[in-house]
Amino acid sequence: MDGHGGYYTSSSSRASSSTPSPSNSRPSPSPSPGPQTSSTNKIRLWGPRSPAKAADVDIHSTHTSTHPPPSPAADPRARDPERLPALDAELIAAPHRRHRPVVPDLSTHPLALPAMLPALSGSCALLALLDTAHRNLYVACTGDSRAVAGVWEPAAAAGGGPWRVEVLSEDQMPAEVAWMPSKHPAPEAGDVIRNGRVLGGLEPARAFGDARYKWSRGLQQTLYTAFFAGSDRPMRAPPYVTARPVVTHHMLHLPPAGADAAAPTGAMRFIVLATDGLWDELSSEDVVRLVGGHLAGLTGAVPKAALPALVPTVAGARAVEGKDARRARDVGEWAFVDADPSAHLIRNAFGGADEGALRRLLSIPAPLARRHRDDVSVTVVWWEEGPGVGAEGRRRGGGAHIRGVGPAA
Repeated sequence: MDGHGGYYTSSSSRASSSTPSPSNSRPSPSPSPGPQTSSTNKIRLWGPRSPAKAADVDIHSTHTSTHPPPSPAADPRARDPERLPALDAELIAAPHRRHRPVVPDLSTHPLALPAMLPALSGSCALLALLDTAHRNLYVACTGDSRAVAGVWEPAAAAGGGPWRVEVLSEDQMPAEVAWMPSKHPAPEAGDVIRNGRVLGGLEPARAFGDARYKWSRGLQQTLYTAFFAGSDRPMRAPPYVTARPVVTHHMLHLPPAGADAAAPTGAMRFIVLATDGLWDELSSEDVVRLVGGHLAGLTGAVPKAALPALVPTVAGARAVEGKDARRARDVGEWAFVDADPSAHLIRNAFGGADEGALRRLLSIPAPLARRHRDDVSVTVVWWEEGPGVGAEGRRRGGGAHIRGVGPAA
């Protein structure tokens, strides 16, 4: 979850337990026994973070992959298609339930703000579902987070070959710009997207919360009268924003299970799930090179201009990317000093080998920090190969988080 306009929506979404967890209608075979480890390194500068739960969300969409879709029985998108928007509906309906019997002035009521804030603030979300038994990968994205995979393309020479950069999700705002105006009356159609934002204010066109872009005109007038001393001007033709995710499907090509197994051409070695704060600083190619170099055992400081030769990449099937890294790519040095690849990415997003710059940037307190960087959450999942590894490979993962820097875009 990646909150904006406050942490209230993301915290409420994480804490929700009213939505049952997704389950497949046919059982999956039990994983082969074998060692499985987990490494977690969390960077908490401004308070604890509640872990996101798979039970909080579900996914649904049309098939967007070039691969044949799985059977309906095994496809999570075929079941409970309204579950994720239903969770969002609970958030934005809370203030309405609070005042339903009458419309009093609740602007000073102690429960007014707790009921309103999770609806008024917002949060993006990113979910990856890995079905190793059936070799399916589903990625659901509501907002501007991104999932990227590193696929190893072995060359004829032993140990050679590039990493293929596969963008698994779709940064949604570029695609939304094309169709959102058509959903609104002609007088307003040209004003729906201003300066690349919804009505000139909200950057993601899909999000939890952000209820002022979703409530009906009449409900907005009622709630502003009940909860606030002054009435804000209501939207003309809501809703403008939805919590419905864009879901992509990919086939999993994992590393071989044993030393004698034939390696598939283009085995997926790792997946990076990160909020938009990371992609503001690093490109998808940067991220694949940094994680690929980390897994290859690079250590110390590496000049940024030298890394493409050490860890070459090629472009894969690219999705829509709405953000490009804004930092210079050939100035300074990358740092390969962290054991956890998630912390490794955050370090290099905010300073790399320049320890002084890293410390200065991360020491800025909220809300001033938002002027210099966004909050960032990163999870990296990777697979290993070799003797004793089960048919699905040995899956490992780590996560890192920088939190609480004020309202996000």
